[in-house]
Amino acid sequence: MPLREQIESLAARPGKEFGSEDRTLFEEFKAALNRGEVRAAERTVDGKWTVNRWVKQGILLGFRMGVLSDMSAARSLTFYDKDTYPTRPTSIEENVRIVPGGSSVRDGAYLAPGVVCMPPMFVNAGAYVDEGTMIDSHALVGSCAQIGKRVHLSAAAQIGGVLEPVGAVPVIIEDDVLVGGGCGVYEGTIVRERAVLAAGTLLTGATPVYDLVEGKIYQRKIDSPLEIPAGAVVVPGSRAVENEYGKKWGLSLYAAVIVKYRDAKTEASVQLEDYLR
Repeated sequence: MPLREQIESLAARPGKEFGSEDRTLFEEFKAALNRGEVRAAERTVDGKWTVNRWVKQGILLGFRMGVLSDMSAARSLTFYDKDTYPTRPTSIEENVRIVPGGSSVRDGAYLAPGVVCMPPMFVNAGAYVDEGTMIDSHALVGSCAQIGKRVHLSAAAQIGGVLEPVGAVPVIIEDDVLVGGGCGVYEGTIVRERAVLAAGTLLTGATPVYDLVEGKIYQRKIDSPLEIPAGAVVVPGSRAVENEYGKKWGLSLYAAVIVKYRDAKTEASVQLEDYLR
């Protein structure tokens, strides 16, 4: 029986009683996640992203199956977590650069060759990080997030996780995107290839994004997530509150603003990031 069918069958079983064969199946599934052979979402030939519900079911299954375990490195450095999700084992043959200093990658995450991890950073279960990406200090890659090739997640960037509902699209950062320091990307937002998020930009399902170049407003819809267009340069901005009290008190609300699309000047500034890889 294919791995997908086995995971779906096991996930549909009620209760929390699991035997050794069930554990073996979950370890096989998690190993496939670690190798990047299965992933929570995939891009189709027409550029759309589809959710692999069964993969998210399998990841959630690990939490049901796991029991609390002592994972402490020392008496003065204690950790207690589900035994199904220890720290991910790594080897030099994977060609992933993990700089000393307190980073952590949870089992069930994929790091492609050439990924650079600057301390301290954290990658959660189900995440997929593609070739040549740099995860900078204090950055988070949440559960099931999909990170493309040659992405730079700058210091303190937060890429939110989406596990439930299982059909929800996770946060997706496509190839060659620059995510500036202190940015936050949440709630299934899709950032298309070569986009640039300036430091401090926040993108959520409720965030309107104003495109000053194309004269458009991008928002999440009932049947589709918020999408940032390819090559867009997004900065944090604000919009006035137009009701009576908003005008009286001079209030404004946060908004993200596309001020331009990548040009030669943008390319020159982004090129500087390559020296750190």
